[in-house]
Amino acid sequence: MSSAIGDKDLLRQCIKGNQQAQFELYGRYATAMYHVAYRIVAHREGAEDVLQDSFLKVFHQLHTLRNEITLSAWIKRIVVTTALNYLRSQKKMQFVDFQPTDDHLEMPDEEQETPWDARSLHNAIQMLPDGCRVVFSLYAVEETPHKDIAQMLGITESTSKTQYMRAKKLLRKHLQAMNINDSSAFNN
Repeated sequence: MSSAIGDKDLLRQCIKGNQQAQFELYGRYATAMYHVAYRIVAHREGAEDVLQDSFLKVFHQLHTLRNEITLSAWIKRIVVTTALNYLRSQKKMQFVDFQPTDDHLEMPDEEQETPWDARSLHNAIQMLPDGCRVVFSLYAVEETPHKDIAQMLGITESTSKTQYMRAKKLLRKHLQAMNINDSSAFNN
């Protein structure tokens, strides 16, 4: 099957049960959706499980896709929901409600920020507590509004916002610690 085939034609072939079309659909979206799952569950095996479960759902539910949403957005929604359910089944997601005025949540001046490389940022995100990491990933990376995050996670919008603020604070702390550890390695 040619990779030049459009999503609509590919979708029709997948609904008919064409395994080659299903393989091509998987190939088009698997890498991006793995990264979505990984940002939420924070470990390779879990992300692989989520990806596999998500695509099983995709192939069983393709006939329900409506024209109002793109195929990639629809698949991403399934992956996010599956990843969140995975975390719930692992009893790993906890949310602590913080007050936005707490001292430990105050943000430093933006001008004082240091640029970080992508690898350091990725590692720091993986160090966040599950609740912070999930909210941060959904809001900052997937661009999901706090209102939708709150609904998906069964939390208040305020809790989503404070988890995001806490995540940013913790990320700065982790990144600064990494920078100190990295720079001290060069001084030895």
